[in-house]
Amino acid sequence: MASLKKHHFGFKVSDAILIPGESSLQRIAWNVSFFGALAALIILPLVKPVPYREIISFFPDGLWVTFQVTLLSIFFALILGILMVLSRMSRLPVLNLIASLYTEVIRGIPLLVQIFYIYYVVARLVQLPPIVSAVMAMAICYGAYIGEILRGGVQSIPRGQMEAAIALGLSRWQAIRLVVLPQMMKVVLPPVGNEFIALLKDSSLVSIIAVIDIFRRAREYASVKYYYFESYTMVALVYLVLTLFFSRLVTILEKRLHHGR
Repeated sequence: MASLKKHHFGFKVSDAILIPGESSLQRIAWNVSFFGALAALIILPLVKPVPYREIISFFPDGLWVTFQVTLLSIFFALILGILMVLSRMSRLPVLNLIASLYTEVIRGIPLLVQIFYIYYVVARLVQLPPIVSAVMAMAICYGAYIGEILRGGVQSIPRGQMEAAIALGLSRWQAIRLVVLPQMMKVVLPPVGNEFIALLKDSSLVSIIAVIDIFRRAREYASVKYYYFESYTMVALVYLVLTLFFSRLVTILEKRLHHGR
């Protein structure tokens, strides 16, 4: 429903963006932040074409690269996370040890250091394009965090449920697919969604190794035209709109999962 019927502090909030269970203050904060940033992105280029419209014209290709880095990184991070949780739960001590070492070492090194290490050190052995180095570094870093989230999700499901499902005649795979995974999704979706949003913001770090993302495009414009305040204001607004949008999307998915829809 897109009708407007809720009133908070003198303005209306669309039903389409109301989430059951959220407090009114949280809804107001999200609406003010999201629509305020979106309005600024639209109005500033109309009111002051120079430099704001010029800055926006610099962004499309950089925004596409940002999405590529983010989506590819989260995809490979999820694969790494699944491999890590399977290894941590393995009965083979060697696999468990390797997975534990990976998690402890990667989580103890800043992401920026990992990006530099892969780009400048690994590149001495294998020539890698900057975007491949960026995706590799971010996937390795976030794979450690996502692996721990998935492991926590698996451990949150009582073992008795698996045994009960098998006792009722389900195969092991059916028990995992129909009993364990749906419950696990409810547990891991919010933290995995948060990791995706954090990864989206951290993707700005890859600009330092010559990946032409949206932040790099803003830096290029600012260094040529000397509009530093305007360039970084616009790129901050773009990141704000994207992160708020995806955070709301994660919240909606979470609510749908909890309501079994």
